[in-house]
Amino acid sequence: MSTVTEEVNKFIEAWNENPMLKPRITKVTVNVSLGQGGERLAKIAEVLKEITNQEPKLRKAKRTIRDFGIRKGENIAVAVTLRGEKATKFLKKALEAVGNKINKDSFDDNGNVSFGIKEHISIPGVKYDPEIGVFGMDVCITIERPGYRIKRRRVKKAKRIPRRHRVKKEEAIALLSNEFNVRIV
Repeated sequence: MSTVTEEVNKFIEAWNENPMLKPRITKVTVNVSLGQGGERLAKIAEVLKEITNQEPKLRKAKRTIRDFGIRKGENIAVAVTLRGEKATKFLKKALEAVGNKINKDSFDDNGNVSFGIKEHISIPGVKYDPEIGVFGMDVCITIERPGYRIKRRRVKKAKRIPRRHRVKKEEAIALLSNEFNVRIV
């Protein structure tokens, strides 16, 4: 456990010396996949709007799966992409719902994090509605450094981001444990 705190402190010192090295949370994506459309999906979209304070978008099925009764183009999921202050606010609630613990395997090599919330009612401030029932959601956090935009811009687009500029798994762990008091299990 002490090696983790030593590593976190090493990154924090480097970030204090050069603030452009400090990674930041670019976006938080919340996805609720129901597998069917209809009235229940619309109600889940309303609940997701209340939780995130942003209008969710319906997601369509990419292909037909006869065994599950899903047709191509049918609405089967709801997703919201949060940025800035809204992302930070929601992330604090979502992390509290999972007990401020994230599995180390939830981090990928590029510093992104994904975790699931089994019951939406575990988020603070959300009450149970018997008409909707209980549903889970996936939360994906995208972490980047300042200057990563050159990969996505249209003019003078960079083909690759250098390896030294990409966010490493350890840096993402340091960022979340420092800013959100997350314990890595």
